[in-house]
Amino acid sequence: MKTTRRALLASGAALLAAPALAQSYPERPIRLIVPFPPGGGGDTLGRLSAQAAQPSLSQPIVIENRAGAGGNIGAEAAARAPADGYTLFYGTNGTHAINEALYPRLPFRPDADFIPVSALSRIALVVVVRKELPVETLPELIAYLRANPGRVSYASAGNGTTGHIASEMFRAAAGVEILHVPYRGNAAAMTDLAAGRVDMAIDLIPAAAPVLEGTAVRALAVTSAQPLPSHPALPTVAATLPGFEVAAWDGIFAPAGTPPAAITAINAAFRRGMRNPDTVARLRQRGAEVVPLETPADFAAFVAAERTKWAAAVRASGARMD
Repeated sequence: MKTTRRALLASGAALLAAPALAQSYPERPIRLIVPFPPGGGGDTLGRLSAQAAQPSLSQPIVIENRAGAGGNIGAEAAARAPADGYTLFYGTNGTHAINEALYPRLPFRPDADFIPVSALSRIALVVVVRKELPVETLPELIAYLRANPGRVSYASAGNGTTGHIASEMFRAAAGVEILHVPYRGNAAAMTDLAAGRVDMAIDLIPAAAPVLEGTAVRALAVTSAQPLPSHPALPTVAATLPGFEVAAWDGIFAPAGTPPAAITAINAAFRRGMRNPDTVARLRQRGAEVVPLETPADFAAFVAAERTKWAAAVRASGARMD
């Protein structure tokens, strides 16, 4: 009887506290953990989204970079943070879809330790080749790969990264054999591609942007379902390989147990910011498009489906991290 009474009292207190939190939140700066190093593509997109949401909040969003282990270090820090609405996590298809299948032991549970709060953007990848490779179009590349099985190398930012898995999906769809050369990060991979030390890559447009601006590589296609407004001249891979579509994505997550009132406020701030025309334009410059998912429930359903899709792709690639 006493236990029941205590439970009822606690429940009543929570109901009384919820409106107060909704009215007062946030009362201090909000920390957004970004699991990538400063200056990289993920860091840039995370900061852009935080800047977009900032005007709708009365407190600043402070970026904390916690890089390493494919995003797992930052994710673990966020998962263990107090669930009070003052720690958020910038998550991606890597941290919340790929890594669970890639690493045999994760220090966090993507589904149980986090609440999906707000979808942000989808980021296309681009197929690029070194300028000396004798191909001008994607069909020519596929023909060349079939004529030279196992003799063409492709760079990635590392085993199990989005570029690696996307390249393996391309390899299977095109029926070709290509040699994987993993690097420690996108910058090193793109540097060697531009120098001609590897033959090709399929990487995120924000990561490939520095080399795309020069003449050392040739872009052949994008992996989005439709041509990108930022690169309208580039055809889609699907135009040659029907049904092929790969895109990275990012979003805002909170530790499990974060009060619903805080989740609602955070979601509203980020959704409002992502609808801002200036934000949309800045994202498009980086090959990203705003995801039209409005509610946390919409985002949660999307993440659940993506976990299944990327897990299958990881298994098919044979990628594994110890």
